[in-house]
Amino acid sequence: MTPGRVAISRQPSAVSGRHPAPRFCGSILGSRLAVAPEADPPRRICPGKTRLRRTRGSPPGFTLIELLIVITIIGILVTLAQPSYQRAVTAAKEATLKEDLFILRDTIDQFYADNGTYPLALSDLAEKRYVRRVPRDPVTGSADTWTPVYFTDEQGQQNGVFDVRSGSDAVAMDGTRYSDW
Repeated sequence: MTPGRVAISRQPSAVSGRHPAPRFCGSILGSRLAVAPEADPPRRICPGKTRLRRTRGSPPGFTLIELLIVITIIGILVTLAQPSYQRAVTAAKEATLKEDLFILRDTIDQFYADNGTYPLALSDLAEKRYVRRVPRDPVTGSADTWTPVYFTDEQGQQNGVFDVRSGSDAVAMDGTRYSDW
């Protein structure tokens, strides 16, 4: 046979003396393919059949270096995701603040339309069932930090709350102060 040619090697069976059926080991051509150079005997080739060997005394599990690599990758992913998470939380708080201010201002206008006067405090809106309760300011986290804007008449007397603002001095994502909304 010429060098580099592929030959099929069949070894006779010990029981019958006949050639056994070829056994397949994941390749299309079978496990008994061998490259037969002129002087070398045929060898069995079974591609893709490598096995990881474990010593008898080693317990199953991960090595320390594998765990450190996984922890490092997780840390990098958390570091990359954290700023976008903070922006999402801030955007949600700002949207909630805008909605709460709209609801409170609309409720104050309804109170004025029904009674002819503005409420003396925000708690009057809850007492007279215009709102279930005074919402908490999402930026400060408290219902007591709302800053009421009082209506003053021609004599300079305060006649009730006609507007409400956030009690926070923080700056919004668009650069304005929450207390100016």
